[in-house]
Amino acid sequence: MKKIKILSVMAIAIVFYSCSTVPLTGRSQFNVVSDDQVNPAAAASYQQLLSDPATKVISTGTDAQRVKRIGGQLAQAIQQYLNANGYANQYNFAWEFNLIQSAEVNAWCMPGGKVAVYSGILPITQTDAGLATVMGHEIGHAIAKHSAERMSQQMLVQAGGAAVGAATGNKSVAAQTAINTLYGIGGQVAVLKFSRSQESEADRLGLTFMAMAGYDPHSAVTFWQRMAAQSKNGGTPEFLSTHPSDATRIANIQKLIPEAMKYYKGR
Repeated sequence: MKKIKILSVMAIAIVFYSCSTVPLTGRSQFNVVSDDQVNPAAAASYQQLLSDPATKVISTGTDAQRVKRIGGQLAQAIQQYLNANGYANQYNFAWEFNLIQSAEVNAWCMPGGKVAVYSGILPITQTDAGLATVMGHEIGHAIAKHSAERMSQQMLVQAGGAAVGAATGNKSVAAQTAINTLYGIGGQVAVLKFSRSQESEADRLGLTFMAMAGYDPHSAVTFWQRMAAQSKNGGTPEFLSTHPSDATRIANIQKLIPEAMKYYKGR
């Protein structure tokens, strides 16, 4: 009987909360965690990380300016697309872009548009288009609400039917704890391990977003080739820990370029 009740609650949750779709890809997703819960929790965790004495934020210099400039271009282009396609009410992002001093080859975007780029990835991005590739991909995770989707799945698995009530209630502390856990906040490198299908979706979104911002999607291929070389020479960076294989990713990106090029107008 208990199992039947849990399944019934999950079925009800799916009916009421899986009606949203991901922009561009059109994929329906199951999500019982609201932006009102996740975004403030993510913002608090982001500020917690930036204010940590162990975190060295680079606020001046060419590289810091590049991160903010390219981030702003991506945010503007994405917001224009969302507004023009009926998604404006579904996204209330307060964008932030920061460069963090670290040897880690890493970058990420929290829910609500909180972006961090680690300086260790800059020798691989090399160009503005390479940096737009990375940032577009990470922003793709946030636009697709992969964090909330992952949290929803974990909450249902861990707590069964009770998770639905916890997820839909005003549980800001629980949401922040989940965000901290997912991103490894608290003295660790912030890495959210998405599924491979989510990584592929972020690739697709990222290609289109960089094109919207005026960066040639073809540049993504050369960036990922450099990342593949990094993986072979120095072990797998955290940035690639759960990603598709290098060959698979590059082949998929090449197939997606024609779609992204429809949005490309150059700079």
